[in-house]
Amino acid sequence: MKVLVATEKPFASAAITQIREAVEKGGHEMVLLEKYKTPQELYAVAGDADAMIVRSDIVDAALIGAAPKLKIVVRAGAGYDNLDLNACTGNNIVAMNTPGQNSNAVAELAFGMMLFSARGGFDGKTGSELMGKTLGLHAFGNVGKCMAHIGTGLGMKILAFDPFVDRKIMTDAGVTPVETVEDLYSSCQYVSLHIPANDRTRNSIGEKLLSLMPPGAVLVNTARKEVINEAELVTVMEKRSDMKYLSDVAPDNAELYAQKFAGRYFFTPKKMGAQTEEANINAGVAAARQIVSFFATGDETFRVNKPK
Repeated sequence: MKVLVATEKPFASAAITQIREAVEKGGHEMVLLEKYKTPQELYAVAGDADAMIVRSDIVDAALIGAAPKLKIVVRAGAGYDNLDLNACTGNNIVAMNTPGQNSNAVAELAFGMMLFSARGGFDGKTGSELMGKTLGLHAFGNVGKCMAHIGTGLGMKILAFDPFVDRKIMTDAGVTPVETVEDLYSSCQYVSLHIPANDRTRNSIGEKLLSLMPPGAVLVNTARKEVINEAELVTVMEKRSDMKYLSDVAPDNAELYAQKFAGRYFFTPKKMGAQTEEANINAGVAAARQIVSFFATGDETFRVNKPK
């Protein structure tokens, strides 16, 4: 089988080495396409691929149409909104992700941004500490668990809201579960977002929730920009000079922040929560092993689309 690793944003070189080893050990051939400039470049290489590993690359109906032999595509990472699940299902393609492989990297970035903000961007002036502050986790999946572990070590009080996770899992992690999302936002100076972008969550973080946050509020987003109601966030920040917004992806209205909210925001130059060598290796090798296991035994453990 031919396994195409197609990444506009390349894996670390150490990750490619280990991905290739895993693919070839499973008896398959690996083809590498990095830093491609147009979808047509990808289509040309995908024509004879049996499997594909991607990162944030778009796998849509057009790509699937250009890859008639494709049987499985794995997104090396947790989020998979770049995969057209309906198109995959309609063409009998198994779509997978690699949950948990970059969770610590994302959590460390979130705390890095929080520390940077708390200390005034390291401007030499008096800042504040995270110890003793309350951190709210909006969702308690793999990243949330890493957040709780780090936050507890820093001496923060950790609350979480996730209706899909058993309360005992939270309490066993030293986290206090709350009953409603409103309880979370009204109780926490820091709220960190770990929800997926889907029909239920898009534009769900807006004025209604953010207005509940206590003085000195800090919203931290290492999820997706689509979950934020960007216009309403600006409205809240205009009303509340105490609020800050820290994000791993710049909003569409980023220029407004530069004009209006100097010192109250931080955006990474590009989405980089998973941009560590360790996370690159973990997610890439997990994707390769999942493909090998799928062809060997039909294992669909991490399938995210429905069978046809």
